[in-house]
Amino acid sequence: MKNILFTSLTFCLFAVNANAQFTTTAKGAQYQIISTNPGAKLKMNDIITFNATQSTDKDSVLFSTYSAGQPIKTQIRASNNIADLMDIFPLLSVNDSAIVKVPVDSVFKGHETEMPPIFKKGGSIVFKLKVLKVQTLDEAMAERNAALGKAKAEAGKLKLAETATMAAYLKKNNITATTTPSGLKYIVKSVGAKPKPLNGDTVYVNYTGQTLDGKMFDSSIEADAKAGGIFQAGRPYEPIDFVLGSNRVIKGWEEGLSLLNEGSKARFIIPSDLAYGENASGPVIKPFSTLVFDVELVKVGRIKHAAVKPAAKAPLKKKTAVKKRTATKKKN
Repeated sequence: MKNILFTSLTFCLFAVNANAQFTTTAKGAQYQIISTNPGAKLKMNDIITFNATQSTDKDSVLFSTYSAGQPIKTQIRASNNIADLMDIFPLLSVNDSAIVKVPVDSVFKGHETEMPPIFKKGGSIVFKLKVLKVQTLDEAMAERNAALGKAKAEAGKLKLAETATMAAYLKKNNITATTTPSGLKYIVKSVGAKPKPLNGDTVYVNYTGQTLDGKMFDSSIEADAKAGGIFQAGRPYEPIDFVLGSNRVIKGWEEGLSLLNEGSKARFIIPSDLAYGENASGPVIKPFSTLVFDVELVKVGRIKHAAVKPAAKAPLKKKTAVKKRTATKKKN
C-alpha cells in the first residue's frame, strides 16, 4: 500500500508538469526537472538513493523500484553512455524529481539489430526519477557497515537459537547420532551390502524431509507425501538421481550419502550451515533451519574410478648407514 501511494503521488507530480518545456543535454537526452524545495545540487562521487520507473514512450513500464520494493543506490560518476543518467543527477537536489527521455536510436546505435521489438526507431526510453537521499562515500560505507554488523549480530542470535533447538530435539527424542567434523549428524538404520558411492557416481535416493518441529516439506515417497499433507497430483514419486559431487544438492546430502553403503537407510540431521543457511526455502524452511531427512540409498550407478596407489615408502638410507657403521665396529 505504501509503495502504491508513493507511485500515485509521483505520477501526480509528473502530470502537473507534463506540459513544461524539456531541455536537451549535450548527448541528446531530454529532461524536465520538478523541484519543490531546491537545495544543494548533487555532485560527483556522491552516493544517492532514488526511486525510478523506466518505460517506453507509450507508457509500457519496463522496470519500477516501487514494484520491486527497493530503491536504487549508486555513486555519481562520469557518464559512460546516454542511458546511465549521470549527466542528469548533478542537475538535481534531494527530493527533486525528473523526467528523462533517452532516444532509443542513441542507446542501440551500432547494434540496431539487438533492439527489442517493444522499442521503435525514433522512440524514447522514459525514466522518471525521485531523489530520496544523498551521502558522502564515508557516510554510505558507515551505514553499510552498521547494517552488516546488525545483520551479523542477528544471524549470530538465530544460529545460537538453532543450536539450542537441535539440542532440545535430540534430548526429547532420545537420539544418539554420529557427528562428523562438519556438524552433520546421522544415524544408520540399516546397512546395505554394497560399497559406498564415490564422487562421479550417480546415486538414486528415496527421501522424506521435515523440519525439527515435524513439518514435512518434501518427499519422493507417495505414501509419506500423502501422510504429510504435501501430495502433488501428477508428480512422479520415485527416487531422485544426481551425480555425487556435482553440487546439485545441499552439502549435508553430499557428505551424508558418501558415508552410506548402497542399499542403506539412514536419518540425516543437517544443520543450516550444510543446508540453506541464512536463507529461507519455500514456505516451511525458515532461515537457520536444521533439517531432518530419512533417506534410502536405493542404487548407485558407478563409473570407472582410477585406482588409488598406496603411498610409496620413503627409503631408509640413514638407518642403513647406521647399521653398517655398527657392524664395522663389531668386526674391529
